[in-house]
Amino acid sequence: MFVKKYFEEFELNNTRRTKGRTVTETDIVIHAGQSGDFFPHHMDEEWCKTQPFKKRIAHGTLVFTIAIGLTADFVNEVSMTYGYERLRFIKPVFIGDTLTVSVTIKEKKEHKKPGYGLVTEMVETFNQDNELVMVCEHLLLVNKKTN
Repeated sequence: MFVKKYFEEFELNNTRRTKGRTVTETDIVIHAGQSGDFFPHHMDEEWCKTQPFKKRIAHGTLVFTIAIGLTADFVNEVSMTYGYERLRFIKPVFIGDTLTVSVTIKEKKEHKKPGYGLVTEMVETFNQDNELVMVCEHLLLVNKKTN
């Protein structure tokens, strides 16, 4: 879906929640191949049994990718990603965990480039038990409706 949501139209503390997405073994294997990260924490079930979590964990970068992908349910034609900040992995994510994401408008401020504003979204990722597993801030460069 395509929308046009200008800087002035973003409301502080407005929150939206995504649908769910279950992490699979295939996700982990494909991500390892794409990233080159074959650490045993992700790939070696037997070795993981000797470690604190006792099972394989999803790559942090995979969790980030899935979470941000879940938030991409519409395209805002008058904004673009400016970056991500304060990324933290709070709890491990395992094969079979289902992730959902909550996106809250945290801050709006002027941008040095005329005609644009900067919107900061708080991105919180939860597992099926509603435990926070990842958090970050998403920065959006957004066109202003009026200059």
